[in-house]
Amino acid sequence: MSSLSRRALVTSASAAGIALSLPQSARAQTAPSSDLAEETAFAAFRLIRLRPGAPAQPEITLPDGYALVPGEKYQVASRGEFYGFVQGPKAAAGVEVSVHWPDVLVTAVVHMDSRLRVQRHRADPHRITFTLPVSQPTIDANQPTLQIWSHPDISAGMYYKIDHNDPDRVAGPWRDVPWPSNEARSQTHQLVAAHTIMVASGLKRAAAEKGHRWFLAGFETNNTLHADNPPHWHISYNSGKDFGSPTHNTHFWLNKDAANFYNGMDVTGLGRLKHYVGDPARLYDFTGDANGGRGDLVATMTIREDGGIDIAPPDGPAYSIAAGRDGSLVEEVAVLRDAKPWLRVTTEDHYRLGLTTVRVRGLSDPRESYLKTLRYDPLTGVLL
Repeated sequence: MSSLSRRALVTSASAAGIALSLPQSARAQTAPSSDLAEETAFAAFRLIRLRPGAPAQPEITLPDGYALVPGEKYQVASRGEFYGFVQGPKAAAGVEVSVHWPDVLVTAVVHMDSRLRVQRHRADPHRITFTLPVSQPTIDANQPTLQIWSHPDISAGMYYKIDHNDPDRVAGPWRDVPWPSNEARSQTHQLVAAHTIMVASGLKRAAAEKGHRWFLAGFETNNTLHADNPPHWHISYNSGKDFGSPTHNTHFWLNKDAANFYNGMDVTGLGRLKHYVGDPARLYDFTGDANGGRGDLVATMTIREDGGIDIAPPDGPAYSIAAGRDGSLVEEVAVLRDAKPWLRVTTEDHYRLGLTTVRVRGLSDPRESYLKTLRYDPLTGVLL
């Protein structure tokens, strides 16, 4: 996956999609004032610790004219790392940042989707310097620095990303709640199943033919710019190429047993529509005047009694993400086609190794079984 694809999430339409879920006050804080917009730029960096430990902030020295953005939202310590934001005159070639972190070894520095070159001082291994490009127009544009995202499918009709979550990286509201281990694991099973359904059902192809796209994404636990809490994931529809287009933006909330129990669907022009178990959520394409101006129906999604989701294209057959053999969606999910067992999906995300395994077993045809491995940079999520 190219770095361009990853940056596109925040520099084009998908950044707007993230902003949809931020309160107005938070969005306002992420943008520079209009009189500084031409001269002030922003950059974020992450300092990765060799060993997790008590959250702490190192000593950081910046050149004259540059400063850390103040506030706990922009200077964030976790057991595994520290990240901060720098503001100052635009300097695409970069400025030198010096870090002194007594008794803590920094193994890597991340900016956007890249690892920066680090110079370690011979006399003091706890002191490093690196060159940080300061070039983004807003704080919010630096979100790829904070996230470990992989993008298995960015193509016509589809924007599909997997979020890799580590309990040692929790930030914001996630610091004060139990680690959502079941939800974090299940979201990946469900994302793989949803993508499989989108392709097999023709929903991805139909969106591509209209110049539209599906957006599949999970939740993140380390981003103070986007406090993605409580745990939820998305099967959203953009009636255009990105979130700047009219959108049906689903939010499938997961309980501690990883069952979907609520869909807060934000619809352009209508606000949030609330759907619970058994309530059909209809997604339209905003093309034409049918259905009160929402256009033609593209799919109906209904939360199931077992915590899964029924996904019905207008012309059938219907598909389902259903509970696995133990009656939950934690260890695995079943995929039904026309109410009949079709596939079994199990995933395992080894986030510290940068390895996600996907096991699919064909329940109606063993020839549809496969094992797939996604390898990614464990510090950035970029697929290798």
